[in-house]
Amino acid sequence: MTRGNRQSVTVLGDGGWGTTLAIHLVRHGHAVRVWGAFPSYVRELARRRVNPKFLPGVAIPSAVRFCAQLEEAVTGADTLVVAVPSQYVRSVVRGIAPATVRQATVVSVVKGLERHTTLRMSQVLERTLHPRRLVVLSGPSIASEVASGRPCSLVAASRHAQAARQVQRLFAGPAMRLYTSSDVAGVELGGALKNPIAIAAGIADGLALGTNAKAALMTRGLVELTRLGVAMGGRPQTFWGLSGLGDLLTTCMSPLSRNRSLGEQLGRGRRLRQILGSTEMVVEGVETVRVALELGRQHRVELPIMREVERVLFHAKSPRQAVQDLMTRAFKAE
Repeated sequence: MTRGNRQSVTVLGDGGWGTTLAIHLVRHGHAVRVWGAFPSYVRELARRRVNPKFLPGVAIPSAVRFCAQLEEAVTGADTLVVAVPSQYVRSVVRGIAPATVRQATVVSVVKGLERHTTLRMSQVLERTLHPRRLVVLSGPSIASEVASGRPCSLVAASRHAQAARQVQRLFAGPAMRLYTSSDVAGVELGGALKNPIAIAAGIADGLALGTNAKAALMTRGLVELTRLGVAMGGRPQTFWGLSGLGDLLTTCMSPLSRNRSLGEQLGRGRRLRQILGSTEMVVEGVETVRVALELGRQHRVELPIMREVERVLFHAKSPRQAVQDLMTRAFKAE
């Protein structure tokens, strides 16, 4: 439990981002436990003090404690950070008795949408854990850069201003600056909806379409995700901030971005099954694009870039033909 400014933090998820946040929090004096779904891999992490699958080459401090038992991991936590892939959030947190974490602040760092319900992650957590304080943490954040101590800025969003400020203080440090927001929907949707656009940006890279094409695609992609996000209750200005434009720029440009890299491989002729079969990392944009199109239908928002990405991913459409179809759409005013 809390001793002065020191907090007990549990991170659910031993992927790259979960491991990075654990390292960051331990560096700032907090007691951190990390839970992973596969006991054998959790034991490997505890023994080797490095995450070879998801964060290779980064030493994990000895103060980070790894747990394979969910109840052991969450008991007594002041803050519970949820960092598992979006499609597994519900099944993981169902294993937690809400009473066990009733006093904890729950922080979602998941950038995805639930496939079969189209729910945002905070909505899934509200319906399963019923937390008193729930915060969404998002923004441009390549895990390996943060783990190496390079500067980044994030935004903590909550309907409870005190909870957002609490998370701001918890994560803030010389290399991590946090802002607060009350626009939970906007911050969450910005983080999720930029991923299909990043796949499109990667396709442009794979096809060697050049800077002009990629800039246009990113700009129009921002328009798409903003229109849908606003239709779903987000504030327009949120999508021009860290969890909208900021995260979009990082994910579309970084060679370390999973979504951009997947798109690049598609542009070079590889099939989705081949790409996903060659990595253990979850590429959130693959499932998110389906959910986004369903939400677009529900809210009557046109999503031409995401539609073409979905056709390339799941209907074997040629990436070059998808680009051609986008370029020859009916003329419109900007």
